[in-house]
Amino acid sequence: MKERTDIAVVGVGNEYRHDDGVGWAVVGRMRERAARRPLPPGTTLATCDGDPVRLISLWEGAGLAVVVDAAHTHPGAPGRVHRIELDAARLARPPATSSHGLGLGEAVELARVLGRLPGRLVVYAVEGGDSSLGTGLSSAVAEAVAPLAEAVEVELVRHRDAAARG
Repeated sequence: MKERTDIAVVGVGNEYRHDDGVGWAVVGRMRERAARRPLPPGTTLATCDGDPVRLISLWEGAGLAVVVDAAHTHPGAPGRVHRIELDAARLARPPATSSHGLGLGEAVELARVLGRLPGRLVVYAVEGGDSSLGTGLSSAVAEAVAPLAEAVEVELVRHRDAAARG
């Protein structure tokens, strides 16, 4: 049986394809900070390669799921962050495309059809510039990691506070 989580933060990508590893970098940063400043109870931090079934299993049953992924836009501005909030009542495809064979949009649609969407789904899509083979983020994308980790933490605290109010 899967452990119940109230909040799932999932970094999607491939850390061996430069900027595609931004989701993993944000989750890594959050793990470091959580050692000094705990996250709200019931928060799970995870990384995923973008496989729709794995994504769904990570966010299933969560009241809030936050997904951080690299996006390719044309023309693009590496390091620019897009925040997209999806819920079952107003499901829309994200405007950017994923760098994975099957994108986040397909995982969301599959979860919707299966009735396995989280209560709220917030996607942070970071425009990447380099998805070639290799490690390390480009400087523009690397500069987005710390502020994005802080923005995700604000999402978690807002969710916790809203749940406490009722």
